[in-house]
Amino acid sequence: MHELAVLMIVVVAIMAATTVVAGLVGRALLVIEYVLVGVSVAIALFVMAFVGAEVLMRYAFDAPIPGHLEGSELLMPMIVFLAISYTQATHGHVGMDLVLDALPPRGRRIATMGTLLLSIFICSVLAFFSSKNALQLYHFDDVTMSPPYFKTWPSGAAIAIGYITISIRMYVQLLHLYNPDRFPANEPKDGSFHAVE
Repeated sequence: MHELAVLMIVVVAIMAATTVVAGLVGRALLVIEYVLVGVSVAIALFVMAFVGAEVLMRYAFDAPIPGHLEGSELLMPMIVFLAISYTQATHGHVGMDLVLDALPPRGRRIATMGTLLLSIFICSVLAFFSSKNALQLYHFDDVTMSPPYFKTWPSGAAIAIGYITISIRMYVQLLHLYNPDRFPANEPKDGSFHAVE
């Protein structure tokens, strides 16, 4: 419980600091999101080629690639979590707007801001504990159970990076909803985070 209290204080302090330099943070975050989504796409393409090669090797040459299943499983969190902040920036997550659509614009704006604030704190907790887990995996030099013994900490680190970046992205969106004139959206050109008009 002590850790959560300290974490909440740290999150509020980071939010306050981010508010002061929101434009700079938003622009830097956008660059980071582009890099991370590029890495995510490259990993997804690699996994498709890797699985295709494994199928070919298994059935055409009767020589399966060792560790193909574990390797593919370890790359899945990287594909998802490295792109999660970019998906938030483009309003690409699946959501239920039924109740929001029934609200007047002011109520919709307040409800969206409340949802973002709650999501920031939840993702911050998940970022903290996934960071601790990734660090633990690194220190224990954890590997998969079968050869070729892939390291597991990069997948854990990708989860932590994803939760950290999406927390910052949601705060930038919250600031933009609060005062669009003072706080720019700093979202991708194809982004459409305009649930509240």
